Amino acid sequence: MEQRRHLVAGTLWPAILRQTEHALSRGALQPIDTQQSVIESGGIRFLVRQVSSLTRKEQQREQSRKLQTEKRPRANPFLPYEPDLFVADISDTHLALLNKFNVIDHHLLIVTREFERQETLLGLADFEALMACMAEFDGLGFYNAGTEAGASQPHKHLQIVPLPLGDAERPVPIEPLLSVEKRRPNLPFRHAFARFDADDSTRADAANLALSRYRTLLEAAGVGTVEIDRASCHATPYNLLVTRRWMLLVPRSQERVDGVSVNALGFAGSLFVRDAAQLDVIERLGPMTVLERVALPADR
Repeated sequence: MEQRRHLVAGTLWPAILRQTEHALSRGALQPIDTQQSVIESGGIRFLVRQVSSLTRKEQQREQSRKLQTEKRPRANPFLPYEPDLFVADISDTHLALLNKFNVIDHHLLIVTREFERQETLLGLADFEALMACMAEFDGLGFYNAGTEAGASQPHKHLQIVPLPLGDAERPVPIEPLLSVEKRRPNLPFRHAFARFDADDSTRADAANLALSRYRTLLEAAGVGTVEIDRASCHATPYNLLVTRRWMLLVPRSQERVDGVSVNALGFAGSLFVRDAAQLDVIERLGPMTVLERVALPADR
């Protein structure tokens, strides 16, 4: 009988540190150097990271595009994954990998062992894997549901980064708009928000609670579902943010504005730009306006 694979409590963070050192020494992990600035907008101190060296991730994407033909399927870096980036077995359905081109240190990918579409709705196994990781360290989990939401790979994967996100007053910069006093966050675009306390639950209870909250958010945000290849997928792309204390879901209208790409971390208050020209776009429009333009309009 095959032994069940699961994450042993207390082992993930040491494994991340150990594998990071190993992957750096082997050249498998290629961090992207950035310069960080703060731009205030809508009452939030947004973190904006600008690439300070040539972006290898963009180079790799361009090389991949040149290699692709209509008859050749798109490469999947998760099947097989690079052994040097492997961190841990999380469960029978998910494993943890280092993000090869990370902007934030110790950025972890939570990847399904078998191929599932990134458009597929999250299920209990996904939240069991995410909650197992979040029980190990205080982090921000997120999901880019579809290319319009910033997903760069078609293979289903959640992500988690350690908190705080950077040199900011709040672990998650957007949190001043998510204060306890407000029944609903004051955000200028469509969203759905829910509170829950994962620290007061067992991992199993936290996963079930997170799944329940997630389904409520999907309905509240009007995401809708469609069936693709017998799998339940979203009808509207969206970003999901998850902490131990709350969840935020934002439906998307487009992936970028004036060339600036936005993924789930943008709605946490952390944006990424490739060059000074894109930084100028953020400064000219204001970060909150950038988010407003890539999200669906707020319900009136």
